[in-house]
Amino acid sequence: MRTIDTKEIKDCVYRLARKAGCTLTSSCRAALTAAKEQETGAAKFALSSLLENEVVAGREGMPVCQDTGMSVVLIELGQDVCLTGAPLKEAVNEGVREAYRDGRFRKSICDPLTRVNTGDNTPAHLHLDLVAGEQVKITYLPKGFGSENMSRLFMLTPAEGVEGIINAVVETVRLAGSRPCPPVYVGVGIGGAFDSCALLAKRALTREVGSRNPREDVAAIEEEILSRVNKLNIGPQGFGGKCTAIGVSCELAPTHIAGLPVAVNIQCHCVRCEKEVL
Repeated sequence: MRTIDTKEIKDCVYRLARKAGCTLTSSCRAALTAAKEQETGAAKFALSSLLENEVVAGREGMPVCQDTGMSVVLIELGQDVCLTGAPLKEAVNEGVREAYRDGRFRKSICDPLTRVNTGDNTPAHLHLDLVAGEQVKITYLPKGFGSENMSRLFMLTPAEGVEGIINAVVETVRLAGSRPCPPVYVGVGIGGAFDSCALLAKRALTREVGSRNPREDVAAIEEEILSRVNKLNIGPQGFGGKCTAIGVSCELAPTHIAGLPVAVNIQCHCVRCEKEVL
């Protein structure tokens, strides 16, 4: 049994939030760079500007996007870990609170009805999984809502099958157009239930851009969706072009014999995701 004070978790969330706010993932940067080489005109200029923006943000310690996002925190907690100190949720929120204060990040969280801002970007959106072992893996994903607002959930019939899944995702990206600041990264959840399917799609966005699901049939779906999306000619920032999406990642879970849930969680070109293991 390993003992961890939740202050360590708070400090970890702080580090991840500060870094994620100012940098893209290396796989996102590589994908944008590769896309720039394929584009011309306004699309190429847009991608060049996005890449230059990240360089400046990193150098100056400034947010890489003005929408510093809702703090999504995914924790895999080893069952052989004993937590001491403040409650886990409080520790996570304190890490977010301090990071947004010290980083001077925009605070975007408010009451859904009164629209009164909480003032510190909390509460974080926390997902906890109990796993084997004595480690704690923390993933921090700041999710902007220009792209989040374009996300959709479908309750397909089993008869719609793979083609139905692909069509649902491509149609979601088509309808989103330029609003989620393309080129986008598309997370797809397949299976589970109404609620868990959406979380699958969110988890898919924590994968490296360009990675493939280990199941060959799922990897084939990812590749087909990416191909069709990039034929939509939306292009970088809506200027048209070959790259509407830099990647598609699908995650699966068993579902009911009568259903085929599909969730599409869109991420903008600004893929920010940091991970650490304690």
